[in-house]
Amino acid sequence: MVANFGRKRHRARACVSLCETVATIWPNSAGEFRPARVTQKKRDPALYRANVGLALFSKAGHVFVGRRVNGRGAFQWQMPQGGVDKGEDAVDAALREMDEEIGVAAKLVDIVEGTEDWLYYDFPPDLLRRMGGPYLGQRQKWFAMRFKGSDSDVRLDKHTPEFDAWRWAKLDEIPDLIVPFKRPVYEEVAKRFKRWSEPVS
Repeated sequence: MVANFGRKRHRARACVSLCETVATIWPNSAGEFRPARVTQKKRDPALYRANVGLALFSKAGHVFVGRRVNGRGAFQWQMPQGGVDKGEDAVDAALREMDEEIGVAAKLVDIVEGTEDWLYYDFPPDLLRRMGGPYLGQRQKWFAMRFKGSDSDVRLDKHTPEFDAWRWAKLDEIPDLIVPFKRPVYEEVAKRFKRWSEPVS
């Protein structure tokens, strides 16, 4: 059943929901990509800012998390994410955000999986009031990437810092590190990308 969410109801909600149909891109044995579909709730995309997120996996199967420079309270860690510029492809946006936020060049990763449709979260009411913008939240496409570089290739100071510290973490602990209003999206990402948490040689 699809709920009819009006603007006021959107602003009153601090929970996260996902779009009705989410397609995940999976590479086959030939290296080609094919969609796998999952049913989720529908949201009005015009009310949500286009965004990308990336799960950067080490050879050990751990995932990159950074501590936000302006983080407040207990939940200051997250995976890199950022807005999609007008006319920009989601893959290009993810690679650009990776360079801007953690200083990792595109040549140092392989994109191994991505969500074709959008995962949605709502901003909590207090954040909506502070931001005062036109959006109720963000809609994200996520990419799993295998990191081929070394820890020294991560440079948080290459551009204006988004993070002041970083570490490798187990994928299943990531949702507990994130602010609560983003947590359901992170739980979904962790489920989808679980197979990339296995170590590789």
